[in-house]
Amino acid sequence: MRLVPAEREALCDLFEATGPEAPTVLPGWRAEELLAHLLVRERQPLAAPGILVPALSRFAESRMESYTDLPWAQRVRLLRDGAPLWSPYRIGLVDERANLVEFFVHYEDLARAQPGWQARPGQPERDEALWSALRLGARVMYRHSPVGVRLRHPTRPRGAEINARRGPGLVTVTGEPGELILHAFGRELTQVELDGAEADIAALQAAPRGF
Repeated sequence: MRLVPAEREALCDLFEATGPEAPTVLPGWRAEELLAHLLVRERQPLAAPGILVPALSRFAESRMESYTDLPWAQRVRLLRDGAPLWSPYRIGLVDERANLVEFFVHYEDLARAQPGWQARPGQPERDEALWSALRLGARVMYRHSPVGVRLRHPTRPRGAEINARRGPGLVTVTGEPGELILHAFGRELTQVELDGAEADIAALQAAPRGF
């Protein structure tokens, strides 16, 4: 079952509802910057590395700014239409593996900054895919933690824990897979429980998280 098309549609619907000036939980980014980031990532292969590589960030930022002259509805339509025919993101398997977490996290980045935000209900297939993504990426995302980190699924009977980081002390982070993904990406507005010594929890929360 493909999950990304529904996440793409939900994100685009949210962009349409909020407009370009809406805040996000990302410092300095409005909806406009968030959408430009997604368009560069999917449609500008020469600039996309600048999203992750600081030395190339200026080029990526200039390409993000290139979308500002387009009407908002047209920018949203570009994302809704999906990757260009020549893009590897057009391949279903690549799209699923590269975009599910990306779209889920950025939907929440925008949604959680809006007045009256409420959590989306869980979806079993999506939650299972996010849990699998955590298994693959947790050690990288918590690599800067000075203390041990364990991720715990609140209801799954088997395979319910991920050892994300070994180290002195231990903090167990319990939450639904989507909330754990957001915590792993360093988001603060997450519905998770942190169990451990106060000093260890403070050290984990102060450390950089994410890629």
